[in-house]
Amino acid sequence: MHLLKLRVGAWQFAPGVWPTLAALFFFVLTLWLGNWQSGRAETKRALQARYDVAMQEAPIHVGNTLLDRDSVLYRKLEVRGVFDPSHTILLDNRIYKSVAGYHVLTPLIIDGGPLAILVNRGWVGVGRSREQVPLPPTPRGRVQIEGMAVEPQSRYLELAHTAPQGRVWENLDFARYAATTRLTLQPVLLLQTSPQADGLQRDWPRPDTGVSMHVSYAIQWYSLATTLAVLWLVLNVKRHRGDGD
Repeated sequence: MHLLKLRVGAWQFAPGVWPTLAALFFFVLTLWLGNWQSGRAETKRALQARYDVAMQEAPIHVGNTLLDRDSVLYRKLEVRGVFDPSHTILLDNRIYKSVAGYHVLTPLIIDGGPLAILVNRGWVGVGRSREQVPLPPTPRGRVQIEGMAVEPQSRYLELAHTAPQGRVWENLDFARYAATTRLTLQPVLLLQTSPQADGLQRDWPRPDTGVSMHVSYAIQWYSLATTLAVLWLVLNVKRHRGDGD
């Protein structure tokens, strides 16, 4: 059963119904995926532009009012308070200059209220043995720090819902951390940029918002959609052999 039959000289174009519907479905799907990846790339470009502008702006002061996460992402923040070293965790398998280590995360109790903000204070090396977990010194008393607000949640695949043991965590599950510590946290993670005498490395790279990755994926999906359309056309063009075809 054919949708139509067109003849041009000795050639006939006669696409079948079901192959055409299948081709149309996958063409629309790949085109939609290409558009989605293009949209993600544009969103990430906007985030990069926000970051570039924010680096030239004065930091936003963090108090005891909950921040709007989306409006402060990749913005500079400043906050005053006291670190709570009892709830420090170490994120494992963090690499700095080809050396394995940990990111040291400590909550800062914000001056004047019950809120806290989780601070990524920097990187520390594993050392000679993983059996001996490093314990970087935590500044005592009231401090003022500056940093950049980033997404608080690590992106990862977890096959089993198991609670972390001890101070070393494989990934940051922000909701789990808040529930475990019973702290009321600001909805961002603060990458500390201000110096401190704690021996930690704070050489943060420019946030990789993945624009090139999304553009690459979009090109792949658009290429696949084009290939499907060309194959549909080519496979349905045949040499006409007679009226019985």
